[in-house]
Amino acid sequence: MKRVFIFLFYFFSVLGLFHSCAEKQDFDQFEDLEIIPVAESSLLYVETPEQIINEVNGLNFFSQSFNFDAFNEPFVEENIIEGIITYEIENTTSKPLDISFEFLDEFGNSLDLEFFSIEAAPTAVLTREIAYGPTGRSMDIIRNTSAIRVSAINRGDNTSISALPNPAVFLRSSAQFSINLK
Repeated sequence: MKRVFIFLFYFFSVLGLFHSCAEKQDFDQFEDLEIIPVAESSLLYVETPEQIINEVNGLNFFSQSFNFDAFNEPFVEENIIEGIITYEIENTTSKPLDISFEFLDEFGNSLDLEFFSIEAAPTAVLTREIAYGPTGRSMDIIRNTSAIRVSAINRGDNTSISALPNPAVFLRSSAQFSINLK
């Protein structure tokens, strides 16, 4: 009797496994999967003390091109979806300034320009976000950028000195981009 009970127990257990509630495997789920991480990085940081601005003759006290080959890799260039570039400018000098960030292609042609006009200190930190992609400017600007040129013009004099400690102009920029990995 004990053997019959054990036999029936195993029989119904095996029978139950064949009729369990398991779903049919769907191996097409990979096609529906989206893998889109957001990569964030600093782009540029430039700091110029007021003393340097006073020593430069002429209006243009800073102009520099920075190499930007972030999207030279074909996979990244083809799969970048959208992005935001954030600019932050802080002026603690006694000078009103004009500052521009210009995106250049490999031949030096201008693709995009962001211009800032900043009054002399004391002023608040200026922050501006520029979107690229479906809800902003064309992603082709970012895809084709080979260099970023930063220029700064002193609209004031070359003698005044701010009463703030360690007066300087600070230019910061960062970027956030979404890339489709699949």
